[in-house]
Amino acid sequence: MRRDKGTILDDMEHVVAAAVIDARGVVTGWSEGARLLTGRSAEETVGRAAAELLAEDPPGRGDGEWSGPVVVRHRDGRPVPLVVTAHPVLDADARPAGHTLTARPADAVPAPEAARPPGTAAPHGTAAPHGTAAPHGTAAPPGAVEPTLAGRAFQQASMAMSVFDPGQRYLRLNEIACKVMGVSEDVLLGRHFPETVEDAEHSRGFERQLRQVAETGRPTRYESFTGAPALNREHAWTTEMWPVRDDRGTVTGVALAAFDSTEQYLARRRLTLLNEAAASIGTTLDVVRTAEEVIALLVPRFADFASVDLLDWVLGADEPPPVPDGEVVLRRVAHGSAHEGTPEAAVRLGETDVHPPFSPPARALREGRAVRIQAGEPDFMRWLGERNARAPEGRRFRTGVHSVISVPLRARGTTLGVLVGVRIAHPDDYEADDAVFAEELASRAAVCVDNARRFARERTTALTLQHSLLPRGLPGQAAVEVAHRYLPSGSTAGIGGDWFDVIPLSGSRVALVVGDVVGHGIPSTATMGRLCMAVRTLADVDLPPDELLTHLDDLVTHLAAYDNAGEDVAELGATCLYAVYDPVGRRLTLAAAGHPAPALVLPDGTAQLVRMTPGPPLGVGGLPFEAVTLDLPEGAVVALYTDGLIEDRDRDVDRATGELCSALTAPAATLDALCDGVLKAVLPDEPSDDVALLLARTRVLGADRVATWDIEPDPAHVAVTRQAATEQLTAWGLEEAAFVTELVVSELVTNAIRYGAPPIQLRLIRDRNLICEVSDGSSTSPHLRRAHAFDEGGRGLLLVAQLTQRWGSRQTDRGKTIWAEQTLDSA
Repeated sequence: MRRDKGTILDDMEHVVAAAVIDARGVVTGWSEGARLLTGRSAEETVGRAAAELLAEDPPGRGDGEWSGPVVVRHRDGRPVPLVVTAHPVLDADARPAGHTLTARPADAVPAPEAARPPGTAAPHGTAAPHGTAAPHGTAAPPGAVEPTLAGRAFQQASMAMSVFDPGQRYLRLNEIACKVMGVSEDVLLGRHFPETVEDAEHSRGFERQLRQVAETGRPTRYESFTGAPALNREHAWTTEMWPVRDDRGTVTGVALAAFDSTEQYLARRRLTLLNEAAASIGTTLDVVRTAEEVIALLVPRFADFASVDLLDWVLGADEPPPVPDGEVVLRRVAHGSAHEGTPEAAVRLGETDVHPPFSPPARALREGRAVRIQAGEPDFMRWLGERNARAPEGRRFRTGVHSVISVPLRARGTTLGVLVGVRIAHPDDYEADDAVFAEELASRAAVCVDNARRFARERTTALTLQHSLLPRGLPGQAAVEVAHRYLPSGSTAGIGGDWFDVIPLSGSRVALVVGDVVGHGIPSTATMGRLCMAVRTLADVDLPPDELLTHLDDLVTHLAAYDNAGEDVAELGATCLYAVYDPVGRRLTLAAAGHPAPALVLPDGTAQLVRMTPGPPLGVGGLPFEAVTLDLPEGAVVALYTDGLIEDRDRDVDRATGELCSALTAPAATLDALCDGVLKAVLPDEPSDDVALLLARTRVLGADRVATWDIEPDPAHVAVTRQAATEQLTAWGLEEAAFVTELVVSELVTNAIRYGAPPIQLRLIRDRNLICEVSDGSSTSPHLRRAHAFDEGGRGLLLVAQLTQRWGSRQTDRGKTIWAEQTLDSA
């Protein structure tokens, strides 16, 4: 079935159909014109009875030549009136062998063009001039001159315009539509739309919209992103479809206008990426994780391969150096690819790479803006060759790399690194709009990276500061055996203000301290350092626990007032527990300022919380602290801890303290093992707060290590006392210490008799050191002074200070105690 362009017209009303029917009434031949008029192809028509194709019974015809109207049934079910001319066909014996039929639409009677004003529509049933809107079934022949303004407007429209019949076959196309399809109009006319495109999914959606308009008679808008036969890449299309009706209001076709909305589509997509960046980048305060989030956002929608490389100082604690003018050394932090295994990566994660001055990353850092290079440019080929020369086999860019963009990561005026995007399979080169988008995204990502960097630096600083304030190796003492643990929180809040300490006191006693400053970061750590040093200073004065907390409370109030520059004093939110254990008297005295009560485990395996009044937090001021005293057996374990061990927003405190007491009674080979067991049993998998835990197992200094004498307030008893002390040292096997001890005892006892008040008592304690204590009923504390050449006294305490390791005094309920310690080579 060949198309004769000189006689066969491209609109239904000008189509001439031909068919051949044998003597039995069976179709044996079928032309292309017949297909256009009936919608039936030769394959589905030849071999069928001609009567099956009729919509109405035809009037009786003879075997000769005849002409007249015939109504056939279109493939879509509608009747098609035709004017048919039949010519008989004879066989070799001159007998009738069938008919050849020619047909045209019944209303295809042309009207004289001169009788119709220019630009007006042709009456129903007449052919319209090419380029004007014609009723269904009409069109002008291809190549005809457009005589009307409407026809020229249709052909010269800036968007693709087409007209389809109700069966989704082409009736008209303008010049832009033909350019999009890549063929001339006469090639498409009469063809079914799905036959003309390769994208099956797009074809089904588009055809469904055409059918919907034809069936419902309602206009619609169709959005799609697809390619076209004549385009080298996919485009976004906004297509308006509307029905075309005849004079009777019947839908006889569907017209459409397709707008190329690619630029708007890409702009919306870039805006969507920026919106996603706000939610998906910077979810953690981790530099590497933030860089990985950037890559996950860009690949594969913006780049087929992307990488984030940072200057080395960003990952450390150094100050930012100036960006070098020559080669730039960057460390690969994250990269990603549309292909599995990231084959485009020439540098492995964590490794450094040197970028020459002409390379896109070095230029972007130096110029402070996005740098785009495309295939074919000298710098592109030079960079690609240099890059592939350094890359190991299997990680070199193959053919297809055609566009690269490098964007500096800058935040708060500081350059942190560079973001690189590479397009391989993506058909479009990076354009100016892509550079604007990339710079905006990079600025947001850089702020997140800088926030993570600052947090990491502050956390490192706070952790270093806190570790420097926490005891690394606890001082030697014999009163208790200790084990401790400190765990910073696993959250992004940073280091907190938890601390603990073990402070040796005079008389073989020891102070156990646990404190907590609310909040995190360097301010909390600095406050913790202040309080820790204050407690050590007050402990050196040897104050009772409740009195020490009172002084500490005053200090916190002053610190808050100083930090707030005279404004209203706010609470620092600090708590503290201070306990003193005396191994000689087997007595534990403790007081708390808003801190959780410690747990006590007795040698029989029972555990409970110590009943005590916690007192107000530090800094409240004006409220008293109450001390509680316990007599402990040897081997009891005291557990001091911060609230991070038992308190959490998702945990019940009573249940957590019960778990703590139960964990403390679990068998453990050592105190360190018990520490680990407690943390494992009580803490959640990810604690939300810092945790400090201090375990102390009590020891006892028995009577064989302590000697006590009551002294009469008479100078004559000094020699007797000195002799008794010497004899006790001999019994302990400490004869080498006798000389110094005699001098110390003589001086301290003489001062107590001369300047103190009864009762007077001497006590020697053999611990790691030899401790000499003289107590009296006076509260006046002695102090060193410089004695002049002719002074008769004033040299005693100076002598004691020179001969002993350390000395001091402490207030007691009945007066004061002066003490001095000597180092023993074997204790």
